[in-house]
Amino acid sequence: MSRMERRCWWCLLVLSCLLQTFSAHSDFYTSIGHMTDLLYTEKDLVTSLKDYIMAEENKLKQVKQWAEKLDVLSATAVQDPEGFLGHPVNAFKLMKRLNTEWGDLESLVLKDTTDGFISNLTLQRKHFPTDEDQTGAAKALLRLQDTYRLDTNTISTGDLPGVTHKSPMTAEDCFELGKIAYTEVDYYHTELWMEQALKQLDEGEESTVDKVTVLDYLSYAIYQQGELGRALELTKRLLILDPEHQRANGNLKYFEFQLIKQRKAQAEEAQKEGKVRTKRQTSDASKKKKRFREPVPERKMYEMLCRGEGIKLTPRRQSRLFCRYYDNHSHPKYLLSPVKQEDEWDRPYIVRYHDIISHSEIEKVKELAKPRLRRATISNPITGVLETAPYRISKRVSKSAWLTAYEHPLIDQINQRIEDLTGLEMDTAEELQVANYGVGGQYEPHFDFGRKDEPDAFKELGTGNRIATWLFYMSDVAAGGATVFPDVGAAVWPKKGTAVFWYNLFPSGEGDYSTRHAACPVLVGNKWVSNKWIHERGQEFRRPCGLNETA
Repeated sequence: MSRMERRCWWCLLVLSCLLQTFSAHSDFYTSIGHMTDLLYTEKDLVTSLKDYIMAEENKLKQVKQWAEKLDVLSATAVQDPEGFLGHPVNAFKLMKRLNTEWGDLESLVLKDTTDGFISNLTLQRKHFPTDEDQTGAAKALLRLQDTYRLDTNTISTGDLPGVTHKSPMTAEDCFELGKIAYTEVDYYHTELWMEQALKQLDEGEESTVDKVTVLDYLSYAIYQQGELGRALELTKRLLILDPEHQRANGNLKYFEFQLIKQRKAQAEEAQKEGKVRTKRQTSDASKKKKRFREPVPERKMYEMLCRGEGIKLTPRRQSRLFCRYYDNHSHPKYLLSPVKQEDEWDRPYIVRYHDIISHSEIEKVKELAKPRLRRATISNPITGVLETAPYRISKRVSKSAWLTAYEHPLIDQINQRIEDLTGLEMDTAEELQVANYGVGGQYEPHFDFGRKDEPDAFKELGTGNRIATWLFYMSDVAAGGATVFPDVGAAVWPKKGTAVFWYNLFPSGEGDYSTRHAACPVLVGNKWVSNKWIHERGQEFRRPCGLNETA
């Protein structure tokens, strides 16, 4: 028996029970008046039954459309899950679907606990993304927009560089993104995404979101940024669509009053400005002589480097960087089979090793790491203890796992490889850390070593400070994801199978502050890395102190 047949059978059963109730009052037939009441009762029942059937048909139609849409999307996604989710819009929409839309579908299908689908959906929803996940994905998308200077239409159409699975956003998606920004009191992005939603609605896109709601959010966001004139015009447009909108009517009067007040203040200011203009021009002329070029703020430099801009390597310095076959001073293993080494930067000295980890080794490392991936930890600057930062304020948007040498021979081999090439002792190094960056995954500017104001950094390890960093790139990244050094203007781009290496400390043990670095947000793609933090203990004879502090 189909679901529709079961529903109809249930309605007929209810109707039968009602008729039996009516027949129990056997005196109905004695009065035409009573009988006419029954006619109206029956008519209401038939109307109710038709409404029920129509509602069920509409419901099944909606569910069928949803299932067909998701069937096509899922078939595409599972062919290349990491590539599909490498597109930040796909990742955001996945969070949105599982956190919001599947819940709406559950409500649509109703609370039929005897139905296997509902029971299964209710059970599975315990493992679905939360509001925090959806908000996190949205904020990551906004972060990508800012870092890579993307306009809303580029993101909405899915026309990002290097994309494999182009994914456009609906007006509802844009509205949801704007609403999350609004909740975070981020009126700048609220304006951008509400405008995009309105644009798509004006172009005729069908949506569950109406223009009145979008205009309500948009006008307020613009007002909060001080643009009273635009806020007033948008409020007037809203009232044309909905003249009875209570909040808009109130805002209209308030905006008009504030605009008059603002223009009056501007006129008075202009009048005062005219009186002191001559004095100010004289003062400005003297100030110009004292002006100097201020350094670019770290955040701005970080974002520029992520976009491939602002790299500070002159042609003369570039000419001093070389590629070579490297055997670590005739190391027995690499004497006959040296590795390919490339200079990436001169100060600090950063080198890249090519073809240093194979595809099969990468897949094995990922296989070992995936079951234990957890939210990445950061070092507490006060206690020196590694701990998980709160999601909303974490500097790192990734998950990581630690792999020890004794759990699989491959990890031991990788550790030995790093020791052979660097000449540094691995017994005191930290375990191999494997990290996978999520949507908009990044790690903001930081030092790998403990500074003088962090006397307890890595105290619990008992192996001294982090003398050097070895970083494997275990995937190519279609767009974004560079490792950048904002203080010196360096950028190192991910390339699968390669590794980069640099010293965090001078031979004297003093920290090299030029090694402050960051991982840029992944714009498109999936970024896997693994790193080895090498410590001071055990290196006394392998890397002896220099004659001066910065040797």
